[in-house]
Amino acid sequence: MLRDYDVIVVGGGHAGNEAAAAAANLGSSVLLITMNMGTIGQMSCNPAMGGIAKGQIVREIDALGGYSGIVSDKSAIQFRMLNRSKGPAMWSPRTQNDRLIFATEWRLMLERTPGVDFWQDMVSGLLIEGEKCVGVETQMGLQIKAKSVVLTNGTFLNGLIHLGEKQFGGGRAGERAATGITAQLESLGFESGRMKTGTPPRVDGRSLNYDVMDEQPGDENPSGFSYLAQHRLTTQRSCHITYTNPTVHDILKEGFDRSPMFNGRIRGSGPRYCPSIEDKIDRFAERDRHQVFVEPEGWDTVEVYVNGFSTSLPEEIQMKAMREIPGFENARMFRPGYAVEYDYFPPTQLRHTLETKLISNLFFAGQINGTTGYEEAACQGMMAGINAHHKVNEKDPFTLQRSEAYIGVLIDDLVTKGTNEPYRMFTSRAEYRILLRQDNADERLTPLAHSLGLASDERMELVGKKQESMKSLRKYMDKTSISPEEANPVLTEKNSAPIKQKVKLSSVITRPHIDMETLANASEMFHVELSKYDPVVIESVQIMQKYEGYIAKEQEMADKMNRLENIIIPSDIEFDRLTSMSSEARQKLKDAQPGTIGQASRVSGVSPADISVLLVYLGR
Repeated sequence: MLRDYDVIVVGGGHAGNEAAAAAANLGSSVLLITMNMGTIGQMSCNPAMGGIAKGQIVREIDALGGYSGIVSDKSAIQFRMLNRSKGPAMWSPRTQNDRLIFATEWRLMLERTPGVDFWQDMVSGLLIEGEKCVGVETQMGLQIKAKSVVLTNGTFLNGLIHLGEKQFGGGRAGERAATGITAQLESLGFESGRMKTGTPPRVDGRSLNYDVMDEQPGDENPSGFSYLAQHRLTTQRSCHITYTNPTVHDILKEGFDRSPMFNGRIRGSGPRYCPSIEDKIDRFAERDRHQVFVEPEGWDTVEVYVNGFSTSLPEEIQMKAMREIPGFENARMFRPGYAVEYDYFPPTQLRHTLETKLISNLFFAGQINGTTGYEEAACQGMMAGINAHHKVNEKDPFTLQRSEAYIGVLIDDLVTKGTNEPYRMFTSRAEYRILLRQDNADERLTPLAHSLGLASDERMELVGKKQESMKSLRKYMDKTSISPEEANPVLTEKNSAPIKQKVKLSSVITRPHIDMETLANASEMFHVELSKYDPVVIESVQIMQKYEGYIAKEQEMADKMNRLENIIIPSDIEFDRLTSMSSEARQKLKDAQPGTIGQASRVSGVSPADISVLLVYLGR
């Protein structure tokens, strides 16, 4: 009934959508199979994209030609650049989104992508021939052939929803669990585990008192995620912040004996960096309050997401405790919070392309790999989609180094180190974060994507124009001087030492607290010159000028480490023969099967001395 495909993508969430778009835009015929066509691109948890480190990932997806940035911009109701008070390596874009528009835009973009077909059904198994995946089998009894398969099952693999003492099968409220795949993969030799995630109650915004909360407006001059800059906000909706208190905590504790987290019914590991409210008051008992972010779900709906109050306690306990939060005294609940437990497969079973080691032409992306978050899932989906297309067409694998992208850090962490709790990206995980800023993702990645055929000519032209403008502005600042008469009034105002003679603009900008705007206020000539440039270019040049020494030093470190990434470890190496290594290192390397010395150096339990032994063995 259905024809054969190059790539079948299982799941229509963030990972599946990016996988389908990437493979199709590269020229593969793609079938996206999802259990519900009405929930393609749904934001299952919070109605927001980006945030600390996650915003950098969305920028990277966009720079590579993915859709997440464009969809986020089209559906944004607020934009904020987080961490502005810190260095530019920490600046992270974030949008608050209209949940319905987000899902609608995702589906529209996929429907407008030539090469993507859709099928509503549940995939119950894989078609395996020898050690190769050749298609899927569905609950309707269809066998659909494909040259490669990407699994992006989210929280649906044997998903179990917990609400107080109640349990019911499902990967999301109102949607059933997916069964069959875990058992088959285990029979093929895969190791699986259980993880847990949670979601907070949704409430009626009309029942809240915002006057007693702190308003959190968007940026005065909002930007966006996509470098195409087609959709920018002109009006925004505010979020609000309030706090729990000891009374709230005491009420929540009353329900601990009925909590699936504390009575042993939930066995999966929960997210360390996004814990439930009961987990927070248990682990941080010394704190008498926790932040609660009150986030609107869209432009026209009254539904509100209570961020920071994830819980699986009985609904009556949730309601009673929530009404003790300032502003929530008369809150009406639309739906309670709950926890979801689901199967995942430790990602050390994958190659850096996200293809499984045991079965060729089978790729995993998203929460099936133990990650949490829309952004982490989306970037994995994109990389799996690219590599599924490349495998089908016998092209070289496409991977990113840790010094090239947060995406490279994330995948290397997963594949090399594994995870036994939901993995979330942070700037602290990236050792080269000064290189991996949100403002330069286009310069880092668009040329790579363009050479693949994924990023459009339009994107490449924009990068070229940006780089030419940056070069022009830097050249101007290197050759143009500012006089003491012009500079000293503003330098004094900023508590910066006055100058005694003319100095170059590029020298003054390196001072703390001095920015482009300060110099433009001091020099009318520079003010006129700056008006010729896009704000994005001005900001990027300012960062490059101020942090040039740090950037150069970090690049040098990255180049040194990348030399180790180029030393290939033969696939037939027998680690057991390297008796000069520790027994732990031999075992860990045998399990991980790293492809390069760089990867081997990051395997947990492998010391620098073990790497030296390996280098000697390889004749290096």
